[in-house]
Amino acid sequence: QVQLVESGGGLVQAGDSLTLSCAASGGPVNTYTMAWFRQSPGKEREFVAGITWNGGFTNYADAVKDRFTISRDNTKNMVYLQLQMNSLKPEDTAVYYCALRRKLITTIPITANDYEFWGQGTQVTVSS
Repeated sequence: QVQLVESGGGLVQAGDSLTLSCAASGGPVNTYTMAWFRQSPGKEREFVAGITWNGGFTNYADAVKDRFTISRDNTKNMVYLQLQMNSLKPEDTAVYYCALRRKLITTIPITANDYEFWGQGTQVTVSS
């Protein structure tokens, strides 16, 4: 069974940087598309960034483009997914989730329903 475990959230000030990590295990996870989503109170879960299985293609939400960078390190049985977040803004405050899509696809889906596995989430709070 696929397991995703996030870490790295916290409280920072506007303009600071933070790196989120997600350890994925359980089967050939190094062959699956992965992504980061976030959700703030009263809002739907929204796509932040995604990456194909080999890191060859990435996609970002307009709100984070040029500030966030997604990357992955594939090992034989695990994937270490990261989200480097720079120039953080108060509106980036949310619970961030790591997601994995096991069904093969050549694109990076931006809808939460397209991902089958989720981590528990990690809180990021940006103060002004």
